[in-house]
Amino acid sequence: DDPSSLPEFEGDEEAQRIERARLHAIIEKLVVWENSNDETLLSSARWEIARSVARSRNEAPPPEGDPAAVLEWLAARAPAVYDPFCGGGSIPLEAQRLGLRAVGTDLNPVAVLITKALIELPPKFRDRPPTNPDADPMGMATGKGRNARRLAWRGAAGLADDIRWYGRWMRERAWERIGHLYPPARLPGGEEATVIAWLWARTAPCPNPACGVAMPLMRTFQLSTKRNNAHWTRPVPGAAPDGGVAFEVQNHTDGVPDGGTVDRNGATCLVCGTGSPLSYVREQARDGHMGERMTAVVAEGDRKRLFVSPTPEHEGAARAAKPAWRPEGSLPERALSFRVQAYGFTEWSRLFTERQLTALTTFTDLLSDVRSSLVGLGTGDGYADVVVTYLTLAIGRSADSNCKFSNWQKVGDKVAHLFSRQAIPMVWDFAEANPFSTSTQNWLGQVEWVARVVEQLPAEVNGGEAHQANAATTVHADKGPVIVTDPPYYDNIGYADLSDFFYVWLRSALRDIHPDLFAGIAVPKSEEMTAALRFEKPREHFEESIRSALDTIRERCTPDFPSSIFYAYKQQEEDREGVVSTGWDTMLTALVQAGFQIVGTWPMRTERSARSVALGTNSLATSVVLVCRSRPDDAPYATRQEFFAALADELPERLDHLTRGHIAPVDLAQAAIGPGMEVYSRYAGVETIAGEPVTVREALGAINRAVDTYHHGEQRHLDAPSRFCAEWLQQHGMGEGRYGDAQTLARAHNVDVDALSPQLLTSDGGRVQLQPIEADVYAGDPRQLRLGRITAWEGAFRMARALDGELGDTGAAGAAAVARAMGSEAGQAERLARILYAHFDARGDSRNAVRWNRLAAEWRDIEALATSTARQGEMGLGG
Repeated sequence: DDPSSLPEFEGDEEAQRIERARLHAIIEKLVVWENSNDETLLSSARWEIARSVARSRNEAPPPEGDPAAVLEWLAARAPAVYDPFCGGGSIPLEAQRLGLRAVGTDLNPVAVLITKALIELPPKFRDRPPTNPDADPMGMATGKGRNARRLAWRGAAGLADDIRWYGRWMRERAWERIGHLYPPARLPGGEEATVIAWLWARTAPCPNPACGVAMPLMRTFQLSTKRNNAHWTRPVPGAAPDGGVAFEVQNHTDGVPDGGTVDRNGATCLVCGTGSPLSYVREQARDGHMGERMTAVVAEGDRKRLFVSPTPEHEGAARAAKPAWRPEGSLPERALSFRVQAYGFTEWSRLFTERQLTALTTFTDLLSDVRSSLVGLGTGDGYADVVVTYLTLAIGRSADSNCKFSNWQKVGDKVAHLFSRQAIPMVWDFAEANPFSTSTQNWLGQVEWVARVVEQLPAEVNGGEAHQANAATTVHADKGPVIVTDPPYYDNIGYADLSDFFYVWLRSALRDIHPDLFAGIAVPKSEEMTAALRFEKPREHFEESIRSALDTIRERCTPDFPSSIFYAYKQQEEDREGVVSTGWDTMLTALVQAGFQIVGTWPMRTERSARSVALGTNSLATSVVLVCRSRPDDAPYATRQEFFAALADELPERLDHLTRGHIAPVDLAQAAIGPGMEVYSRYAGVETIAGEPVTVREALGAINRAVDTYHHGEQRHLDAPSRFCAEWLQQHGMGEGRYGDAQTLARAHNVDVDALSPQLLTSDGGRVQLQPIEADVYAGDPRQLRLGRITAWEGAFRMARALDGELGDTGAAGAAAVARAMGSEAGQAERLARILYAHFDARGDSRNAVRWNRLAAEWRDIEALATSTARQGEMGLGG
């Protein structure tokens, strides 16, 4: 609870501030990833939660210094945290870590299995020693020499040890069965080395009747770009036994061609030079004429990768594999997230090579032996089933990283897994990992990943529950749970279709262990809450199903605590109301119609800046947490004019608050939806004079226009030359305009055009143009700038140049040097960066939008660096 609501702090704002800072300090520590298993910190947070719950119920809290008693009290007295769209289980897991009862449901059985593995299975076997033949029941050894010590099997550590042991056992048995399919690489000196991966290129027949060879389809011939280990594979036309292309690995990058043999325009035959459009390649692939050719072999070396040319022996070993079983099922004809069906990949088994299928089925077959061994050791069926479940998840990880759509990353010299994003994109060349190596994407690496997660899970806290359920019809949390959830994002991701990739493997291994999850032949799709293409009316299906789910949730949630809904969506479209988002429109409409009132919003940075979708793009990094309560039955109605007036009155102050909190410009419009919808949802309805409802779509358009008005109003805080430049930019962009028009605008801002040249603009032949950011006037050493003589426009442009690495003192340090020279006016540069971002983003200029978003997003670091360096200079500690 906020201290302002507590009787002991009533009327004492200073005491409230101190107590609030203390509570915030706990939260600030909790959100640091490295502290996620800090028991001292977690115990403090659990007691604060227990005290807050006890206060709301007029009960005594548990004793503060007794962590076990606090956990017991929370299990008995605190409401459960319920996530009806639990997905991979992140929200229930963190609720459980905080000592709360966690419940998650999802329609998708793959999601439910992962959530079970996180919150439900480990607590059942906590503090249990491992049972494998090599285990020490007294504990595990850690450290070496004098630092060696023994730790009792705490939490899920014993379970993790069994997962590792049986993972190694499976590898040994699998090698006995199929090791001959994975021959070592023969190096130029005659010695042998374990293969890490075999690199392949897809092929299609050359359309030239006089040629007809298998054309390799490759994005690039480069294998590694590392400075001391650069390699590429040289194509040798006509050297293959079939007259096609053979490949010879080169240990340098001299002569490597730019690009490859295929791009968006089509493919080129390396033998005869004939080109063909992608439509021809697709046609040949659908007719079954697409093949694969080995282009290189990657082997383990002494702290580096070894690249050798492919040989008939290695191609023959790959083609000798004959899987005893292959997953059944067809890819959907139409799906949100993949189009590989156009290339003939219509069955799930076709996403794998024969050798990959053989390895995956071999490991799957060995699971029954693992279970028999555990039961034979007296562990009981329940424990044996749990170990097998986690090893099956390792098989799922292997399928993700060892299929015909896994790329070789020439920058990191490793095999990339398929699902770096929620899609199955078409790839031309792929990497086949060796599960028996000790390097990238090997079997023991997948097992180790699973085991490390298991031993870090909070198994010693209160147990969790995961169920398969449709959130629109079934709620698995009674007695008024606290709702915290992250609903489906309209049409962003085809969850069910993509999950079938894993389901076909999980079902073969786990349908007897988890019959409730794997009774069907595929992931359920008819009730999925997405605007998927399989539905006759996708938008209507999503609206009806999400509204039904929110109705059910609102009826069951506790009135004592608010519900929290995470949402992040930026699909935009133009209509007469301006730029709006279909995803936000449908979600918020359902929320309001279900009877929820948005009473608070928190923009939260929930995405990694280095995630694959964000690299070099103008991508959202913020989710908005909508804090909701049931709208009072006596909530008033408002006219359209009253709503617009309230929006104009309240939103600017909230936008000020967001920008002071350093929300990145790319995220501001997203974050502004929250406070704008707070205004809209407080009313039972908003109507025009004619009695027509003002829809959420219209409200979103009004919020967007209010954000635009806010940006325009921000210009009044700039210095006069910068106000002139900003307004000239809006009228003329970076192009030319007439001198007379510039002089008229300049007089309105009490400046002179000639005085602005050449620092901010150029004037020649009666034409005026703003200086581009690449101009020499924005270069030079920022440390030589004179204090207080820099406009916001010049300062922002120089800082952006520094962040682009184009000044002598580059990066944040160079930007900080400009900020120091601007003195007390440095904050205007951030304000201007936000204005410039809004301008370029609205015009679809992503290159400049990214530049100005970066300056505003990094402002806090720039400001801190400028301040600390200035203090060092005053103390004689720095230059």
